[in-house]
Amino acid sequence: MARGGSSAGGASIWPWLAWAVVIFLADQFTKVLILGYYKLGDATYITSFFNIVRAHNTGAAFSFLANAGGWQRWAFTGIGLAAAVFIIWQLRAHPGQKLFCFSLSSILGGAIGNVVDRMQHGYVVDFLDFHLSGRHFPAFNIADSAITVGAVCLILDELLRVKRSK
Repeated sequence: MARGGSSAGGASIWPWLAWAVVIFLADQFTKVLILGYYKLGDATYITSFFNIVRAHNTGAAFSFLANAGGWQRWAFTGIGLAAAVFIIWQLRAHPGQKLFCFSLSSILGGAIGNVVDRMQHGYVVDFLDFHLSGRHFPAFNIADSAITVGAVCLILDELLRVKRSK
């Protein structure tokens, strides 16, 4: 992945790692609260479209491979750790590219949050539960939200890079 102007005169990786840590801590703190105050399946109805619920996800996004027999815990843990190493390598290579690094550090914080869950519990703790007009979205957490925002911003960064190169 070639990126023009990869280093902005002395830009540092540390602010990006700090952002990843903030996401990780917020994710873990909210999960500790859910694990401490809710039993599996317990829910608090907040609005007509949003609930707080304790759910366990042994799979990936949208419970993909949740019933695969257990091997997926280690596969997703390995993928998360490999992604973290790759992201840190990219952050070191391009610390001055703000949107790119924001994207990657958001994904990093979320990925590590979910890896810690898999290692500690064997599942990811989910609790944000949205539904609308009879349609239900799978429960998710702060880590998943950060990964999603990071992925959207990464796509935006690439679209802006392509536009600038024309």
